Amino acid sequence: MGWELGAAGLAVGTLIATVTAPVGVSGAVFLLPVQLSVFAVPNPAVTPTNLLYNVVAGPGALLRYRRDGALAGPLVRRLVLGTLPGVVLGAIIRVFALPGPGVFRLLVAALMLPLGIWLIARTLRPAPPEIRRPEPAPRTVTSLALAVGVVGGIYGIGGGSILGPILVGRGVPVSKVAPAALASTFATSVIGAATYALLSLAHSGSIVPDWFLGLSCGLGGLLGGYLGARLQPRLPEPLLRLVLGALATALGALYAVNTLR
Repeated sequence: MGWELGAAGLAVGTLIATVTAPVGVSGAVFLLPVQLSVFAVPNPAVTPTNLLYNVVAGPGALLRYRRDGALAGPLVRRLVLGTLPGVVLGAIIRVFALPGPGVFRLLVAALMLPLGIWLIARTLRPAPPEIRRPEPAPRTVTSLALAVGVVGGIYGIGGGSILGPILVGRGVPVSKVAPAALASTFATSVIGAATYALLSLAHSGSIVPDWFLGLSCGLGGLLGGYLGARLQPRLPEPLLRLVLGALATALGALYAVNTLR
């Protein structure tokens, strides 16, 4: 069963990252429900396992974006510096304040449902050029990154899947947001995974990651992320955003129904 689990994790990680990397999402936001429903990873171990996936998968897309020169610029620095302290606080909140699966599923629904609706609405009905909002100020970007870092630490997604659509909706081009969001996700996932490792020393619950599953999914994400970043200039952006929005909306609705039962 070990090799079968590893092969399944590799395939899932590759598929998810190939689709999500072109728009700046690591794929952990979609890996989490697979962990809970298919691989039966216990709470709250799903969060550090997701962070482990981001750590292993992140360099794939980042390597490609770096070759294209897309990692230069102030947006990368602002997102990374803003999310780093937030993810530590989020990890602490996740372990000591939100250990219950019911609350956790409700949080998943509350995050993914509006995220999906946002992506779909912004893709189907973009604002006319004359009334589009200007790009957010640097201080606003840093504050937003800090808040998203807290949520990312709780959710185990690094924060890029939330920052990406918000910044794109505020007028920042996807080609600029995607590498910055993935760089932020990678950096915060490294810090978040280390924080969970330290917290596991003083906590009796299952807060250590599923190392085998996280590494196998991460290796798939490493390959898929590189492929996705390479395909970004060749794929129609509206189609990718609609697919991501539909997936996020469907998964958020599913968790909302399961929580209310």
